[in-house]
Amino acid sequence: MSGGIREIRQLELEELLNLYTHLHETDIPPETPARDALWKALLADPNYHIIVAEVDGRLCASCTLVVVPNLTRGLRPYGVVENVVTRREYRRRGLASACLNRARELAQAAGCYKLMLLTGTKDASILRFYEQAGYNSRDKTAFVQWL
Repeated sequence: MSGGIREIRQLELEELLNLYTHLHETDIPPETPARDALWKALLADPNYHIIVAEVDGRLCASCTLVVVPNLTRGLRPYGVVENVVTRREYRRRGLASACLNRARELAQAAGCYKLMLLTGTKDASILRFYEQAGYNSRDKTAFVQWL
């Protein structure tokens, strides 16, 4: 694998948005001032990490880590992992696992006491994948309220 696991670069937004069509998005949001402002804000936020797996110059997998400041647990932050995705043709190569491992490293470096990951899937193989990555569904109960 040339390129490896790293954080996203400023000029890779279009490729990232294309990768997200392998997640649940059906189209790429058009370029607008609001989208550009959001992209700049995400890149400037030291607590927001978009981790990517690059293979032969192409973004093939990604996940997002958000480090959330916290007033409990000795003021230690926690991490939230979202948007775990791999291009269909690159699945089962360890790319998403490598992205999740990098997210864990970044969370540990930030002093996080836990990482949380939510998934909407009921697919047993994907749930096993998250368990093999170190996550469990026994310690917490998740509730989602769509706004």
